Amino acid sequence: MPRQLALDVSAAGAGTGADTGPSRNQLLDADRPIHDWYRFVLSFPPHLVRQYLAEFRAGPDSVVLDPFCGTGTTPVEAKKLGIKSIGIEALPLSAFAARTKLDWSANPGALRSAADAAARRAADSATGSMRTLPDAQMRLLPDRAISPLPLHKALCLRDAIAEAPEPLRPHLLLALAKNLPTKIGNLRFGPEIGLGAIREDADVISEWRAAVGGFADDLELAGTSAQADIIHGDAREAGELLEPNSIDVVITSPPYPNEKDYTRTVRLESVILGFAETRAALRETKQTLVRSNSRGVYKADDEDAWLADHPGILALANEIEDRRIALHKTSGFERQYHRVTKLYFGGMARHLASLRKSLRPGAHLAYVVGDQASYFQIMIRTAQLLSEIAENLGYKVVRRDLFRTRKATATGCDIREEILVLRWCENAD
Repeated sequence: MPRQLALDVSAAGAGTGADTGPSRNQLLDADRPIHDWYRFVLSFPPHLVRQYLAEFRAGPDSVVLDPFCGTGTTPVEAKKLGIKSIGIEALPLSAFAARTKLDWSANPGALRSAADAAARRAADSATGSMRTLPDAQMRLLPDRAISPLPLHKALCLRDAIAEAPEPLRPHLLLALAKNLPTKIGNLRFGPEIGLGAIREDADVISEWRAAVGGFADDLELAGTSAQADIIHGDAREAGELLEPNSIDVVITSPPYPNEKDYTRTVRLESVILGFAETRAALRETKQTLVRSNSRGVYKADDEDAWLADHPGILALANEIEDRRIALHKTSGFERQYHRVTKLYFGGMARHLASLRKSLRPGAHLAYVVGDQASYFQIMIRTAQLLSEIAENLGYKVVRRDLFRTRKATATGCDIREEILVLRWCENAD
């Protein structure tokens, strides 16, 4: 692998230090190649992956898994270091992004040429009648997420990309996805998704060509030495998606029990690029996610059954419900807070139970999770509760590392984000 892009595992601690403030989660400039092609706003940073790959002594003979891989931070970093990796991701758009970020086979010159040709086609078609999405798809978008003229230009570009050579098409589409939320659309992240300044027009083609140029520059430095695979699937069924006894290291950040709808964070890109075209398709996707918000809870959900031997979580859920009643909160979402708490931890128990058969004896695991106070300001100690669940399932709890502290939106208090470090023991059942 070319030296310019590869990173030495010995540099694992770069950028970590003793800082536990918000900057701890920032992307370092040296890490921008490939990682910055498209990043989920709640992603954890590559330097954290390096730190634990080094601690766990991952090398060329190891297989690293991220069962909640999002847009591919762990697999991309593993590939940069020459380590084989696998990611599992339930959101179709995120799985596409991760898969594309791991494809370093595209010829940089050919990618630039294909972008030039697509730009000409898009510019020609943009002079025609205004394009928009079907009503069913428009209703899936957050209100005012994109203005009519930028949407028209984006659709012209999307259709122009469809005529590009097939091997290059994913990279061209990902560059469009990268720009859609904040350079073409009207969204902002902080980290909650919301409306920014309403943009009546946007230089869609120029911004997109700049993004493609950045991809091509990175590909000129990239190699292809380590295998990396992305599985579009449900992490709660990890053991059914992976080979038995195949994983040496797990580094991941699952959803937290809060009110973030992860499908909404990537909704604009998902709809325009065709990864979510109907409410039925969106619902099907939501049903493959760990239940972490009240908008993704369904009547048939039964994963609270995994918590029969954990009275602490049941007591926590009851406390949330008692607080709701005392505060006279009656909305449909608020009535689900106690239930989503149980379903979240039940879903994580199901994930950890399923994963066991795919772990090699002595496998190391690191889960980045955060405490939450989203539900009537009742503190949910996520890492602590997950450590108890993991221990009940036969994992050895090694420790909990403080990753960073952040301010709770509801209370302004400091909230801990931690890395739960586990070990799968050789004598585990």
